[in-house]
Amino acid sequence: MNYHDILKKIKSLANPRAVEGMAKFGINPQNTYGVSMPALRKMAQEIGKNHSLAKELWSSGIHEARILASMLAQPEMVSEKEIENWVKDFDSWDVCDQCCLNLFVKTKFAYQKAIEWSKRKEEFVKRAGFVLISVVAVHDKKANDEEFLKFLPLIKRESIDERNFVRKAVNWALRQIGKRNINLNKLAIKTAKEIQEIDAKNAKWLASDALHELTSKKIQQRLYSHASLPFSMTKSRNGQRN
Repeated sequence: MNYHDILKKIKSLANPRAVEGMAKFGINPQNTYGVSMPALRKMAQEIGKNHSLAKELWSSGIHEARILASMLAQPEMVSEKEIENWVKDFDSWDVCDQCCLNLFVKTKFAYQKAIEWSKRKEEFVKRAGFVLISVVAVHDKKANDEEFLKFLPLIKRESIDERNFVRKAVNWALRQIGKRNINLNKLAIKTAKEIQEIDAKNAKWLASDALHELTSKKIQQRLYSHASLPFSMTKSRNGQRN
């Protein structure tokens, strides 16, 4: 299946009602055909990895073609210039997240770009930085805790950003770090409590939401079970463990 065949296939699967629904969830409806993720994944499996084709699809500017490009691209062939060019094109949270999940996290630039992008002003570039933090926290099983400690100050710094797609990604990053192991859980909870003291509505929301999950019995039991440590837990009114 070549470039033109793929675009033809995407257009044949167009679903205007799906596009309307996507727009309600903050997805840019421009150059969007409403093709489902299962359909795109099926196409990716049929096509196979093809970096040059992925670059062509990205250049089309079509929403679904760009998500498909993130599935077809070969991580070992991605250059730093290329990854920067792609992230500058982000205009929707789902393209951002799919690129981070399918491709960026698998490149040698993942940790570097997570830090760099977290400092950027563009909404979806900054989101990409924190989505990358979330994804590596889940998928990089071999990374040591020190890799994640450097992310906590970034999370605290950006906790006051009120833009919806940024704040949700910052919150996601904090929660995923805190669910990695018991040591990082304690440090993430500490960070959340520090954020809670910031005089900003968004920071208080972010901290409260993260603390609700990270101090929950379900998460604490799982982390202590994995650490082979005894678990006992009582909750005070503010959610602290005693």
